[in-house]
Amino acid sequence: MTISKPAVPAQFSKEGFMSHRILTGQFWQETNTFNKLPTTLEHFQAMGLLKGNEIPSAVRGTRTTLGAVFEAAEKFGWALSHPLIARANPGGPLTKETFEQISDWFLAGAKCCHGALFELHGAMVAEGYEDPEGEILARLRAMLGPDAPIIATLDLHANVTEKMAANASALIAVRTYPHIDYYERAWQGAELLDRALRGEINPRTVIAKRPMLYGLDGGRTQVGPMCELINRGNDLEASGKALVVSVCAGFELSDIYDVGPSVTVTADGDTAAAQRIAEDFMDYAWETRGFLSAPWAAANAIQAAEYAKSGELHAEKPLVLADTSDNPGGGAYGDATELLRAMIAADLQNAAFHAIFDPEAVQAGIMIGVGNRGRILLGGKHDPEKGGGPLEVEAAVVTITDGHFRCYGPSYLGGGIWNSFGPSMMIRVGGIEIVVISRNAQGADLAQLTSLGIDPLHCATIALKSSHHFRAAFEPIAREVLMVDSGGMIGSEAISKAVYRHVRRPIWPLDDVQGATRAETR
Repeated sequence: MTISKPAVPAQFSKEGFMSHRILTGQFWQETNTFNKLPTTLEHFQAMGLLKGNEIPSAVRGTRTTLGAVFEAAEKFGWALSHPLIARANPGGPLTKETFEQISDWFLAGAKCCHGALFELHGAMVAEGYEDPEGEILARLRAMLGPDAPIIATLDLHANVTEKMAANASALIAVRTYPHIDYYERAWQGAELLDRALRGEINPRTVIAKRPMLYGLDGGRTQVGPMCELINRGNDLEASGKALVVSVCAGFELSDIYDVGPSVTVTADGDTAAAQRIAEDFMDYAWETRGFLSAPWAAANAIQAAEYAKSGELHAEKPLVLADTSDNPGGGAYGDATELLRAMIAADLQNAAFHAIFDPEAVQAGIMIGVGNRGRILLGGKHDPEKGGGPLEVEAAVVTITDGHFRCYGPSYLGGGIWNSFGPSMMIRVGGIEIVVISRNAQGADLAQLTSLGIDPLHCATIALKSSHHFRAAFEPIAREVLMVDSGGMIGSEAISKAVYRHVRRPIWPLDDVQGATRAETR
């Protein structure tokens, strides 16, 4: 089976063979619609928005999606159009102006392209668009034509929609949580794209969903239903029964119609068989919807601090306290103070805390100056009722940087890639070294500490704001991990009170849903 010839003729490369022009790039943000702060162009610029000729030197040699695409271009002789890398931290919905501007920049690079391989998140929401990524794919499909291969890589917490599946030739979700296989998934996409461009395959993608707000164990890939389905999908790909099988757990903090887990299957033209696979997989997801490999049993802030104090004296490795309730990776504000307040009250020694998101506090530290002491008001500014209000401390200012650091990996941030969280400082209060940042971010890479002068290997306690991504880098160095719920905006109490207005109904677990598997509806 072959695909139609592309409308744009391939070009001769300098080696003399025909070269395809391929669109690549990144437009990435995960949206928590319960976050009241809109995501603007400035949030993308703060994470280092790159255009055109700024991109190659930034991504070559990195274990990232774009690092893989540039390597693939050399292998397959592609000419790349790379108009944009735009990434913002998880947060509130994009403003309409921000979405339209970045989309226009990205799609301007699609002119005269024969195909596309690029990175989306899959759980973005924008003002006026519940499914902005489906909109991007639809606009791109209209530009490139019905037969051009369009492949997007996704986060496994994507809320995949019919519109996304209908307009992409393939959707390839990462298969690890923490997400450390973007590079491998991009290479998988590159191999698929090469075969499609040469007319060997005609990739088409179908989707299956069930009335589930969440499930698949929150996307954990170590054990449980997510692991089972990913393994089954790998076997189907290896046997040739499917080109791609992507299992996504969804992101339940997006209050949209198409929220929830999904399975997409890409096949060589035979969508009927692909649909059967997708439906079978989602039947299993529905049947296991209540499975939790790590039932919610987090310590509160005081309990966590007291436990850390009890074990700090003879600690050879750090205890990692992971505050999931103020995790910026889930769209939380990142400025909750309750855990830090408890750590100070417990007089922890040889401890590190990452991080308080507070640009004003950083500026106050800059005014005090490195080597000096002063009073600084930390955090608690966005929602003082969730996770604690502003915390005034008498602190020594130890380090101030521009916030740039190169990731060690493994982490979702990408091994070898440069990142910045804006003007940053490390201050010391008693025996606690505290990171304060100007751009919100969860703790996921050791370089987030070492770049400010903290040695994580010799800490007795490390407190992070993260739900799971921290594990890739920090669990290997930890003596123990303790999950914490300090009462932040995505803690258990806040989530239990969340009011959903836009999800499709009925939906589990908000409603009593019966007959959701194919067998039950026959």
